Amino acid sequence: MPYTTLVSADTLAANLNNPDWRIFDCRFSLADVTAGHKSYRQGHIPGARYADLNQDLSSPVRSYTGRHPLPDFNVLGTKLGDWGVNNRSQIVVYDDAGGAFAGRMWWLLRTMGHTQVAVLDGGFTRWQKQDFPVTTVLPNITASQFRVYLDNKQWLDADQVANGLATRKFTLIDARAPERFHGRQEPIDPVAGHVPKARNRPLQTNLDKSGLFLPTDQLHQQFSALVAPYPAEQVVHMCGSGVTACHNLLAMEIAGLKGSKLYAGSWSDWITNRNRAVARD
Repeated sequence: MPYTTLVSADTLAANLNNPDWRIFDCRFSLADVTAGHKSYRQGHIPGARYADLNQDLSSPVRSYTGRHPLPDFNVLGTKLGDWGVNNRSQIVVYDDAGGAFAGRMWWLLRTMGHTQVAVLDGGFTRWQKQDFPVTTVLPNITASQFRVYLDNKQWLDADQVANGLATRKFTLIDARAPERFHGRQEPIDPVAGHVPKARNRPLQTNLDKSGLFLPTDQLHQQFSALVAPYPAEQVVHMCGSGVTACHNLLAMEIAGLKGSKLYAGSWSDWITNRNRAVARD
């Protein structure tokens, strides 16, 4: 049975020695870009490789891009092969931030045609809480070949977002915290506010108090009400840089609301052009 959205710690523990499974540690900190890799070296799930948000899951930042441009998919495909991934692999990705960073790798793999990828529900925190093994030993990797089948219709650029909102072709959901969305605080980007007509759904809303994703029926009810009257296929997600927006996209997939898309550049890309409108409230 392939896992395409979430996988539990129990299920992952039962498959640690499964030769067809590949695990990726995606821990990262925007405040300290070296912290994730340091945490990985200090202890990770046995067999896990480390995928760095800046170095592996994004391209270099340019003056005309947001903070985490999409990676070169062919380069990432080669890295996946070097990490021992092939097109039959079941991939599990995790972090210690409720899936905020692991969701990026989940979305990238799906966009590259690989649907057998799931986020570890509850992440590394849940894994440790259940007393499953942690190691500092780096995995023994045998390189494989990963073929990329890219679907470039899974993301939009700023012009497509602007035109789509103007013609009411879709609704736009922003995953940032309310204080950033409303422009009351902006600790990261040089301009505060949000894209006019966007709706706010902080990614933390998708999780319960223990850090697990809400039940399917709750997510379905909440997102259906949020995006109405638009169907899932006419929903676009954004955040600060196209990373945590994937959390809302994942939550909709869990809820059975399939087919929403990503504004890859997100807010940090939107504000590179001073002619684009900014809303604050």
